[in-house]
Amino acid sequence: MEFRVLRYFLTVAREGSITGAANSLHLTQPTLSRQLQELEKELGQKLLIRGKTRITLTPEGMMLRKRAEEIVDMVEKTEAEFKSINEIIGGDIYIGCGETESMKYIAEVMKELQQEYPAVKFHIHSGNAEDVTEKLDKGLLDFGVLIQPIDLSKYDTITIPQKDVWGVIMRKDSPLAAKKDMKIEDLINIPIIASRQMSKKYCADSGFLDWFGEHFESLNIVATYNLVYNAAIMVEAGIGYAVTLDRLVNTTNKTNICFRPLSPKLESGLDIVWKKRQVFSPVSKLFLQKLHTKFSV
Repeated sequence: MEFRVLRYFLTVAREGSITGAANSLHLTQPTLSRQLQELEKELGQKLLIRGKTRITLTPEGMMLRKRAEEIVDMVEKTEAEFKSINEIIGGDIYIGCGETESMKYIAEVMKELQQEYPAVKFHIHSGNAEDVTEKLDKGLLDFGVLIQPIDLSKYDTITIPQKDVWGVIMRKDSPLAAKKDMKIEDLINIPIIASRQMSKKYCADSGFLDWFGEHFESLNIVATYNLVYNAAIMVEAGIGYAVTLDRLVNTTNKTNICFRPLSPKLESGLDIVWKKRQVFSPVSKLFLQKLHTKFSV
């Protein structure tokens, strides 16, 4: 399987037509069609459904698209790293992170590095711990920023000393908005929009199970979310109450939602992680040095 043909396949998947892909790739349509047919023959699977006006992917085609995107990302990242080996004045750094206000401390290090080396570029992938660690393990990210608790046995880490506070966002016209904080009894009979980090898969050893105790199984979870922006929209729509970290959602007087912390207080720390025995590009190595300087005691 040739890397060049994978690029052709991804272009067809993106454009949805042989004509559009051929124009984008500066190829003739017969040449592109022949390359795709040879790819299907090589893999022994039908990848494309050729309709009258548009091409769609078969389930096997969708699987190849996911793998091909990972391969292309890895090749481009590797090429960029080798181009920057002899010039630390520039390069690309790939970071995956969950939603947390503590990212502002990492952003300070990013700003410092860019001020010294303006050609440095940062590429941020936002997602939950599962998303970030999957890409980190595949080498698609240099660093991950993970909200505790998480299994860190596969990684080297720097712990950020600041902690984030968990609570609930709700509509300001909710009866519970009159409270200063949210206790366990307040959450039992209301519709909950839960972060995936609250699921048993992710919090078996976390403070969540300790905080909710025997009431965890009684929660009325009506929706889950990965990114809190969408959870806030569901809250505004009246779907439920979202359990989330503080300061991620605009709760000023100009909005219809507010935040109330859990009581007793529940906090989460943050870790910057990277694969053990990771081989860094020069610019990523410099960034790591600056992270150590800022956060290591």
